[in-house]
Amino acid sequence: MSVVRGRDSARRRVRPSLIVPALLATFALTLAACSAVAGNSTSAAAGRQQLQAVRAAGGYQQVIGGLLPSVVEISAGNSTGSGVVFDARGDIVTNEHVVGNAKSFEVRTSTLSAPLPARLVGRFAPDDLAVIRVTRDARMLRPARWASPAQIQVGAIVLAMGSPYGLIDSVTEGIVSATGRTVSGPEPKGQPPAVIVGAIQTSAAINPGNSGGALALLSGQVIGIPTLSATDPELGSAAPGIGFAIPASTVIPIATQLIRSGKVTRSGRATLGITGRTYTASGSTAGVAVDQAPAGSPAAKAGIRAGDVIAGVDGQLTPTVSELELVLAGLRPGQGVSVEILRAGNPRQVTATLGSLRN
Repeated sequence: MSVVRGRDSARRRVRPSLIVPALLATFALTLAACSAVAGNSTSAAAGRQQLQAVRAAGGYQQVIGGLLPSVVEISAGNSTGSGVVFDARGDIVTNEHVVGNAKSFEVRTSTLSAPLPARLVGRFAPDDLAVIRVTRDARMLRPARWASPAQIQVGAIVLAMGSPYGLIDSVTEGIVSATGRTVSGPEPKGQPPAVIVGAIQTSAAINPGNSGGALALLSGQVIGIPTLSATDPELGSAAPGIGFAIPASTVIPIATQLIRSGKVTRSGRATLGITGRTYTASGSTAGVAVDQAPAGSPAAKAGIRAGDVIAGVDGQLTPTVSELELVLAGLRPGQGVSVEILRAGNPRQVTATLGSLRN
């Protein structure tokens, strides 16, 4: 759990929250303590050079003007979110929690006189990503340019663009505060939470409705999609300057698979292939109760069955579904792991070969 110092010098725990579409409530998430890249003088110097180059080229107006046709507002029923134009066919990548259960949408940009209709292409809840496609006038949209992982450096100046609270084309400025974060979402009933691996932490202000929008460099290249912001559970309010984005290195391969087939078959994410829920014993969480371990799944092949409780993986405790998903996020498909289970209250250890998460 990440711990930061509050303004009153008291130590407070800060948790990220989904940037849900406007008009919907936010909820708290868990921040996993992972490797963050510390800032250094080289990154700071690069940031200053980047800013000087933009000012010399005419300020932020040129950068923002070039990005606006690539960032859209998405209306899904009574809620709104944001999206980034992925290709010339009118495919738009956004957050899975923005599209929800909707199948049809309206897409707006400041350059359009009327909204464009769109339909769902596919979604992948584990990475909180989805793709929709406009059904006409795709030529009115401009595909975004995506940055390479090497360009995402701590200290780089970034712009967060989207439609917070329905205010289309809103822009805030900040820096890349850290990379390599892992953050997890809530536990939907009967489903594992979304886990964002390699998340980019930024100080750019991110608000409800920014979900699915763009986090971009001053070069105009998009480095990620904002999806989380931190809240202080003691104060019940946002923790300023702490937001998270799904990196382009995750967005591009997942969106490409959704566009190709409507589903994801190679996520690069490890799984045991179970359906489970957090198990509570004696008033405290004790593990993940297995509801289903389908035949042929990594869990079933290892001898895990319905009714077992997974208490740990490779020596790491997994008291909740969120903790299990966070542990698996740090492992790879094909990797052999030891799994500690409780069967009828008796501890056992089995060996499992992890599979690849898909939908």
